[in-house]
Amino acid sequence: MSKKRTAVFVIVTAVVIAALATGIILTDGLYEKAGSVNETMQDAVLHEGDKISLFGMQVNPALISGFVVTGILLLFAAIVRIFVIPKFSYIPNKFQLLLEQAVGMFEGLARNNSPHRNNFLGAYLFAAGAYICIGTLFELLGIPWVTAAGASLSLPAPLADINGAIMMGCLSYLVILSGGILSNGFRGVGRTLKEFSLPISMSFRLFGALLSGLLVTELVYSYLALSFVLPVIVGVLFTILHALIQTYVLTMLTALFYGEVSEPPVLKPKKQKKIKVPSEVTSK
Repeated sequence: MSKKRTAVFVIVTAVVIAALATGIILTDGLYEKAGSVNETMQDAVLHEGDKISLFGMQVNPALISGFVVTGILLLFAAIVRIFVIPKFSYIPNKFQLLLEQAVGMFEGLARNNSPHRNNFLGAYLFAAGAYICIGTLFELLGIPWVTAAGASLSLPAPLADINGAIMMGCLSYLVILSGGILSNGFRGVGRTLKEFSLPISMSFRLFGALLSGLLVTELVYSYLALSFVLPVIVGVLFTILHALIQTYVLTMLTALFYGEVSEPPVLKPKKQKKIKVPSEVTSK
């Protein structure tokens, strides 16, 4: 039985390789390169040629993606709160168990890294993690849209735009700053302002990770011999990895810095003054 399976696997592999080789040979003369890799990189960052008209304004495609992802998350949260949570039981079903595991994971992340004032932090980590993860996976849907110039494109991930990544980094920094102010007042502000490069590093880490997946896929597409099947595997793999890794990295950094600035100061014990004993008393 194992020999038959091996033979079938070899035959199927040979057929797939032969089909790919035939496709490369037949489409060699029809292949036209749309643009250079430099143009693709510039367009992915600046979005000069793929603006979308929104109420008469020219906006980047990632803004539409951000609105769609936010609407999906809010609608899902409303449905769960109204129809699902009231039916929760002591013996959880699969969906309840999955939801409790997700909430518990972010609450544990907040509790372990910030033992002080971690109630709001857990809620923010859950919201930010859901937005980053779902927003990154949103790119896999490939929802088509028409640009202002009449061309067609698929909506990218919201954080694939540098503006969206900067706002996510700045929002996380403001949450960290609020934790420092609530716990330590102006001393917490000083602790937070020492990490002035934190929003920049968070923003460009998100943007660079998502942009790297796009550029790797475009590089694979730019070579005709690799433009069959392989870009799909590479694109899906990079998207899933970035969704998981960037969600963990940003929430972990936010929890760590929040716990650092919200930690109350340690009061040093006062030194007791030594009582001088007169020499007459000691001589007696």
